[in-house]
Amino acid sequence: MLVLITYDVNTEDAAGRKRLRQIARQCVNYGQRVQCSVFECLLDAAQCRKLQAKLCSIIEPEKDSLRFYYLGNRYDNRIEHFGARPTYSPEDPLIV
Repeated sequence: MLVLITYDVNTEDAAGRKRLRQIARQCVNYGQRVQCSVFECLLDAAQCRKLQAKLCSIIEPEKDSLRFYYLGNRYDNRIEHFGARPTYSPEDPLIV
C-alpha cells in the first residue's frame, strides 16, 4: 500500500533539529521524499507498523506532529502532480 507520511518538528533547539534529521533518515529508508517533510512510501502492513513505531519513538508529542495517510494499493488515480519536480512511480526501479 502507498502511505504518505508528513511531519512537522519543532526545531527551535538542538534536540528538535536532531529529531528532524532522525525522522527524515528513517523515512528515506522506506520511501521517496516528495517535498521537504513529505514522503511517499510503498509499504506492507508490517513495514508500516514498524516505521510508525520508530517515528513515534523519535518525536516529542507535545511539540511535534506526525501524520500517516493510507492511500492503499490503488493509489495511481489518487495522485496528481503539478509543478517543477518530475513525478515518479513508486513501483519503478530506483537506481542509486
